[in-house]
Amino acid sequence: MSKRTVAYRVVSFIILIILAILFIFPLYWIVTGMFKTPAAINSPTPQWFPQEWTLRNIKELFSRRSAPLFGNIPIKVPGAVRWMINTVFMAVMAMVLTCVTAAMAGYALAKKRFFGRGLLFSLIVAAMALPKQVILVPLVREISALGLYDNIWAVIFPTVGWPFGVFLMKQFSEGIPGEMLEAARIDGASELRTFTSVVTPLIKPGIGALAIFTFINSWNDYFMQLIMLTSSSKLTISLGIATMQAENSTDFGLIMAGAALAAIPIIIVFLLFQKYFTKGITMGAVKG
Repeated sequence: MSKRTVAYRVVSFIILIILAILFIFPLYWIVTGMFKTPAAINSPTPQWFPQEWTLRNIKELFSRRSAPLFGNIPIKVPGAVRWMINTVFMAVMAMVLTCVTAAMAGYALAKKRFFGRGLLFSLIVAAMALPKQVILVPLVREISALGLYDNIWAVIFPTVGWPFGVFLMKQFSEGIPGEMLEAARIDGASELRTFTSVVTPLIKPGIGALAIFTFINSWNDYFMQLIMLTSSSKLTISLGIATMQAENSTDFGLIMAGAALAAIPIIIVFLLFQKYFTKGITMGAVKG
């Protein structure tokens, strides 16, 4: 190994470490901030590590409000617990439904030949550039007409037809060998059996990448949650933290405790799907 190669690797390693520290620091600041006293948080001189540990912020987070555990069940739980349940349910359902519909639509657009296929795909690509604010009014009217306003499903359903998901899965489905599909048909497999047994295993990396994208997108979609949800028991963790911030504008410890709670599921999902996410991005780069 030449000296130039060694120097290049050392410099690259140092740069990666610096970038990793910069990206991890906000999370570190939030996690340590939830254990700091109000005086330490508001101190002009920042404390990089808590000098006086306290659980006051966590206790405040779980004692500030109460809400029914599910629906109108009389069992009461802390408001933060109900908000977290709402958010996890919303993100998981949006992730599952989006992956299923996008995988089917992407496969059909990639491997099926039907009239208007090119125009339909062009419209889907064009919809990717359409901001949510443009369709907000008709979307709210449609949700209200369906009787879903102020319901968690009002945030889930608009995410299911995510154009980016269809586009991503079409790109992955393009690489499916036609011979394998023909062999499945010759063996008498139905379209559903072909999709589940042949297509799905081949596009699994793409589904894993889309699952992460959808989960994070749904979890962080504060705008749609703010418009569609109003009741305290229907709020997500992001909206709940925002209401706490409005009530306690200077209680940053309470806000950091809520932000740390909201970050846990995203970290877990990424750790579970990171293998598929990395493989999906790599395959997409090779195909592109």
